[in-house]
Amino acid sequence: MHTLVIGLGSMGFGAAVSCVRQGIKTTGFDLNPEALKRFEAEGGLAAPSLDTCHEIDCVLIFVVNASQAQSVLFDSSLFDALNAEALVINCVTLAPSTAVDIANRVETQGFRYIDAPVSGGAAKALQGRMSIMASGSRHAMMDAKPVFDAIAEHVFELGDTAGHGSQMKLINQLLAGVHIAAAAEAMNLAASLDMDLHKVIDVISQCAGSSWMFENRAPHIADGDYRPLSSVNIFVKDLGIVTEEASHQQVVTPLSDAALALYREASEAGLGGEDDSAVVKVLAKQSNVTLPGSSQ
Repeated sequence: MHTLVIGLGSMGFGAAVSCVRQGIKTTGFDLNPEALKRFEAEGGLAAPSLDTCHEIDCVLIFVVNASQAQSVLFDSSLFDALNAEALVINCVTLAPSTAVDIANRVETQGFRYIDAPVSGGAAKALQGRMSIMASGSRHAMMDAKPVFDAIAEHVFELGDTAGHGSQMKLINQLLAGVHIAAAAEAMNLAASLDMDLHKVIDVISQCAGSSWMFENRAPHIADGDYRPLSSVNIFVKDLGIVTEEASHQQVVTPLSDAALALYREASEAGLGGEDDSAVVKVLAKQSNVTLPGSSQ
């Protein structure tokens, strides 16, 4: 199965490398030449443009947002590179209605579509241990199994049509975004009390107040390391999708609204490209708290 991975960022790169390690012929495409070089160094095939891709059986899409996904699907030569009935697996976080619309357009072209947003972070992606929230036809899911086995530890089959995977990712991102904001708030308070932040992480990680996001992101704050694995702007986008979808359903989301406001404030302060844990800098500035790695 010749697989094409579009978008070699933190998650896409891990997925592409995991495919290579499992013996799947894998081509990677990214606008960043350095990402292509990194992928070639891992044994993958690098495509300088989609025009150079041919006879693709499966394409994994790992771009940033719905607009980019639609552009790469419908405003490029991608479909010319795909074999008949090829699999299009979209791993981008989308509004469920957008996932349905994209699926309909892809399937009209004669290809099969799986709505497959992912979770787990860059480290798990590189280990082939992501979680996939997938929905698509049973036939498509069966044919995607070699790729899913290569890149994921957990594949949740959530329905036979697009949209169900994106609905589940919506819930995941609500929790993830709120948990990161809560972790930042807790670490900011701990810093104000002159507590040993690494000790805080050690203790809370074994207590009821912990979360996956606290254990993963709080060390970034304690180390003053905001190199992006997932950026502030990702949660501006994702919590924006959450609150918009909730509004359509006439459901109140006060915690999501508050967290989204914090991410937006961080982005407007020039922190959008930093790790999502950098929202703590907004809280620290408002609280006159000095964080590790900060001169404030």
